[in-house]
Amino acid sequence: MPKQKSVALLIETSNAYARNLLGGIVSYIRTNESWSVFLPEQHRGATPPAWLRTWKGDGLIARIETEAIAEAVGQLRMPIVDVSAARLVPKVPWVETDDAAIARLAYDHFRQRGFEHFAFCGEPDFNWSNWREQAFVEAADRDGRRCHVFHARSRDAQGLSISQERQRLTKWILSLPDRTAVFACYDIKAQQILDVCRENNINVPEQLALLGVDNDELLCDLCSPPLSSVIPAAHKTGREAARLLNMMMGGTKVDQSAHLMEPIGIATRQSTDVLAIEDVDVAAAMRFIRDHSCEGINVHDVLKEVPLSRRVLEKRFQEIVGRTPHQEITRRRIERIRQLLIDTDLTLHQIAQRTGFQNEEYMSVAFRRAMNIPPGQFRREN
Repeated sequence: MPKQKSVALLIETSNAYARNLLGGIVSYIRTNESWSVFLPEQHRGATPPAWLRTWKGDGLIARIETEAIAEAVGQLRMPIVDVSAARLVPKVPWVETDDAAIARLAYDHFRQRGFEHFAFCGEPDFNWSNWREQAFVEAADRDGRRCHVFHARSRDAQGLSISQERQRLTKWILSLPDRTAVFACYDIKAQQILDVCRENNINVPEQLALLGVDNDELLCDLCSPPLSSVIPAAHKTGREAARLLNMMMGGTKVDQSAHLMEPIGIATRQSTDVLAIEDVDVAAAMRFIRDHSCEGINVHDVLKEVPLSRRVLEKRFQEIVGRTPHQEITRRRIERIRQLLIDTDLTLHQIAQRTGFQNEEYMSVAFRRAMNIPPGQFRREN
């Protein structure tokens, strides 16, 4: 019988993203390999643990986020997979979320609701925040829109108190145009923005819509109002990291370039549940599509709700929303299928019934055309 592999996980458990990473690793172990796993208590930014210097295991999965950890890990002679965006040890395989895809999804989420003013609030100490900012600003630029940007001061900065930083954030928020869509680099930053809005009587989402990242459900539901959040594929990232490490421990050479996982979708809660569309007819059409997209409706049904010809509606809809009514109906149905595949154990036949398709085959064809993957495979991977 082959010797059981001994693997250490140098990953903190203090936030939802890291816990979901660990969940993905556990999922891989349960279905593929039986490892002896060492998971010591570790907090983010901690110094290298003493055991790391003398540990004699077979492999390591780590979030390498400090130079000290990078130096310690770099001295190990074993397969290593990095699951941090810091990229401090470039010679080991790196598995991370696709931050550009997260930002594009966030921008599309706001545009679908008719927003024309955009802002990003970031933490420039972290690569993942900078990459999200860059892609979000670029999406706005391509759309002919300006994006207001706020950078939190570096955590190493001297002479700035917490209250002074809060004042900086407050001043920036108050300077934003009415009905601005704000993309926060992660949920904790979004929670800080919500606190400022509450203190200054800024109504969310009517005056300012807000979206975070990580979908930390406890945090998002505790926010007032509940926070919409991008759902990163943290579980899939953990599985992929475990798969790559297993290959390396088996002697297979693995590409050291980035292995990026696209986000799963957006958990929409009250903080973005609004339409900022001034055209009353397009707003009515959007509202009807939002409420009935999974009932088998088509553009003819939408036209019954607005006093416009099909040609005029499609022209105005395209100008404001960026897609046709038919495309919007399809997009919402596909998004609902994605959610049901991930969040429920419903059969494909049951999902087809709940999303307005005549049968499972029609739904599968539409899903594969939109996502480039069959629904069954999408469910297994996510």
